[in-house]
Amino acid sequence: MSELFTIMKSELMITGIIFILLFIKLGKLVQNETLLPLIQLLLLINFIAGFFMNFEATAFDTMYQTNGVMALEKSILNLGIYLIALLFTEWFKQTEHLAEFFILLLSAVLGMYLLISSNNFLMFYLSLELATIPIAALANFDLQKKISSEAAMKMILSSAFSSGILLFGISILYGVTGSISFEAIPALLNGDAIHILILVFLFSAFAFKLSIVPFHLWTADVYEGSPFAVTALLSVISKGAIAFVLITTLYKVFAPLHVVWYNILMILSIITMIVGNLFAIRQQNIKRFLAFSSIAQVGYILFGISSMDPVKGSASVIYFVLIYVFSNLAAFGVTNAIAMFSGKESIADYKGLYQTNPLLSWVLALALFSLAGVPPTAGFFGKLFLLSAGASDAVYAFVAVAALNMIVSLYYYLRVVRSVFMDKNEQPVATVPVSPYTKLGLIICSFGIVVTGVFSWIYDHLIAIITQ
Repeated sequence: MSELFTIMKSELMITGIIFILLFIKLGKLVQNETLLPLIQLLLLINFIAGFFMNFEATAFDTMYQTNGVMALEKSILNLGIYLIALLFTEWFKQTEHLAEFFILLLSAVLGMYLLISSNNFLMFYLSLELATIPIAALANFDLQKKISSEAAMKMILSSAFSSGILLFGISILYGVTGSISFEAIPALLNGDAIHILILVFLFSAFAFKLSIVPFHLWTADVYEGSPFAVTALLSVISKGAIAFVLITTLYKVFAPLHVVWYNILMILSIITMIVGNLFAIRQQNIKRFLAFSSIAQVGYILFGISSMDPVKGSASVIYFVLIYVFSNLAAFGVTNAIAMFSGKESIADYKGLYQTNPLLSWVLALALFSLAGVPPTAGFFGKLFLLSAGASDAVYAFVAVAALNMIVSLYYYLRVVRSVFMDKNEQPVATVPVSPYTKLGLIICSFGIVVTGVFSWIYDHLIAIITQ
């Protein structure tokens, strides 16, 4: 029993925090100003604990598995959740149902952890549902806003459709192979048409979760309607978890169909980058802007996963997700602070922001430079490693298209930076009061954007963990 507790420590710690919040909710009323620091402390402890007692093991007749790579992936998600608790402090203090919010959020994260450790499609599907349904409820957390209810409805309907496709694919897989075990399936796949159909169905579910074109149509509307904290969760934590799981599924379960999914990935990678970039140029709302930005970033992730070398592909994706956590959460943290104070979410309202809010302006600029892949920020190295991993097949035409898309993305990211620093505004956003917790979160994100790029040993450490 003690060994099981050690193996599943990440899931059990999250479950423990959920129960603590449930007991607090059932007891006397606790003010948000008192409850939020406790939640932040528990999430910090959870993040630190993720680095200890990690080893390779299985449980529940190999349905659950863990190793050093999976533990690291969960630690990256732990970091993202802790940063969300810091960056959106002002919104959390004002929300009516703080305990319920984190119970739903941590339930979704618990599903993501189980999803990462799944070694069987039954556990895989149940974990995916656990990771999805609470987020749909969180999207509707601004109960007084109609647009929030609309976002939740669009997400739950789209999610139900993708779950149906996934279940159909799993049922065909079981009917053809007689197994749903990740370890047994590869030996039973030989590239028949029915096997390719199964791959397409299962990949469609991933495509919906990752907002891969043409499964992206829900993304901008849900991002715009959800509270900033939920949008950040969807954009960073949810996408990161699904990217980690996609690596395992393609490299391990569907390894015999590599030629098929390689072609799928390369085509969808290019389309996703192009569509994400072109639509991001047109956006005026900052949430929709970051939504299409995240779609374009997924295109680069797909490019890295397509690598012929599983080690380089896995390391480049994990490294990029780590950088993406810092970069995107920094951008959402700044935009949330401005929206909470002024109610403004239009990019035009950011004109002249540097005049009154130099700290927020510099953090936002650093985040956008990293998302654009401008050196020496970490985003540059993240995209460099993704492109080098994808280029291992020597398909240089795809590499050239990806590089051209980086130039396009540079235009629309710099458009926001220009508005903040160079455009004149007679009535810029007044000085935004930033809580100490939010400042701490922004400092951690800024530090991470610089350090993860400068210290090359981080990527080498990832390679070492994967090859163990």
